[in-house]
This record gives sequence, C-alpha cells and structure tokens, in this order.
Amino acid sequence: MLISEEVQLFFKGLANEKRQEIILLFLNHNEVTVNQVAETIGIGQSTASEQLSMLKRAGILNSKREGKEVFYSPNKNNIVSILQEINSILMKCCN
Repeated sequence: MLISEEVQLFFKGLANEKRQEIILLFLNHNEVTVNQVAETIGIGQSTASEQLSMLKRAGILNSKREGKEVFYSPNKNNIVSILQEINSILMKCCN
C-alpha cells in the first residue's frame, strides 16, 4: 500500500519545528498574516512567508488576499480527510 501524495505532503508540512509553531498559532487565532507569524514566532517575514506557503502546499492552510494582506487559516476539511487516511493506514499496519 502506497501512501498518497497528499499524506506525504502533510507529513513534510509538519516536519519542521517552525511550521509546527505556526500551526499552534491557530489555537488562539482563526486567521494569521505573514507579519503576525513573523512577529509571534520570531522569524523574518520572508521565512514566515516561505513556511506558510509550505503549509498551504501541504493542504494544511488556506489563504485569501485582502488588498496587500494575505490571511491564512486552517484547511479544516482537508486536515480531517488526511487524518482519516492516516488513521486508516495505521489501523491496517498496526492492528
């Protein structure tokens, strides 16, 4: 059984400590901007933008542009779907 590309990207998205810190920001916020991430996590804006883009490619975040600002939010439906797929894989191999 092969792991889907979506699951592989999801794992890659969460493999970095800074991206994990970014995900935890959503415990207290529905949306965040690049500037908010940079200030809160203590990284440069370009690094924050790069990390947010990776999380978006991984299917973990959505983005929307309002003027010059880009707002990021969790892609809840996709996250649930991927976690269900991961659960199914683990139940088959580890049961």
